[in-house]
Amino acid sequence: SGQVKNGELPPDQKTINLAALKAEQRRLEMERLKGLRDKVEDILANNPKLAAMKSQIRLDMIRDGLRIQIVDENGRPMFDSGSALVKPYMRDLLAELGNVLAEVPNRLTLEGHTDATPFGAGERGYSNWELSSDRANASRRELIYGGLPEERVLRVQGLASISPYDTKDPSHPSNRRISIIVMNAEAQARVTGGDPPQLDLSSAGRAADAPEPGR
Repeated sequence: SGQVKNGELPPDQKTINLAALKAEQRRLEMERLKGLRDKVEDILANNPKLAAMKSQIRLDMIRDGLRIQIVDENGRPMFDSGSALVKPYMRDLLAELGNVLAEVPNRLTLEGHTDATPFGAGERGYSNWELSSDRANASRRELIYGGLPEERVLRVQGLASISPYDTKDPSHPSNRRISIIVMNAEAQARVTGGDPPQLDLSSAGRAADAPEPGR
C-alpha cells in the first residue's frame, strides 16, 4: 500500500492539478465576463437609440458575476408608475442586451427592485413585491425577444425595496431598477445545488496538467 501505479499521479499532485484547473477556469471566466462588459459599454456608446439611456446603466463585477443594472431617472422611467408595461426605449435596450447575452453560455438571474413608496393596497393586496416581480418577468420576455434563449434564464425574482441602490434615500428614482446578473459557474452551482459546470477550456486543462517547477 502507499505505492503509486505506473501512469498515476500521487494524491497530492492530483489535488494540486485540480486546484490549478479550477483557478484557471475562474480566471478565464472572469476574462470572458469582462469582455462582455466591454461589449455592452461599446453598444451603449455607439448606438444612437440607446445613447440617451447610457447614464441609467450601471455595470460592475460582483461575487456572482457581471451585474448589469438599469435604473430609473427623473423624467425617463423604465415603466409607468405602478405598471409592469415596458417603455419603448427600455424595450430597445433590453432587445440589444438579449442579443449580446445570447453570445455567452452563462445563465442569468433577473431581479426587479422598487423604491420604498408603498403601492396600492399594501401587504394585503398588489404590492411592491408583486410589482417588482412582474417587472423582472416583463424584462425577461424582452430579452428573449431580442434573441436570448429562454433556457438561459435561471432565476427571476422581485425584491421590492429591500435592496436599495441609494441607501440614504429609499424613495430615490435610482432604487427603481432591473438587475441582470450574468452568473459565473460558482453562482450557478449555489442556485441549483449542484457542482459548478465545467468550462470547456483546453488551455485550462493544459495549465492544470503541467508539473510544478522543480518537480
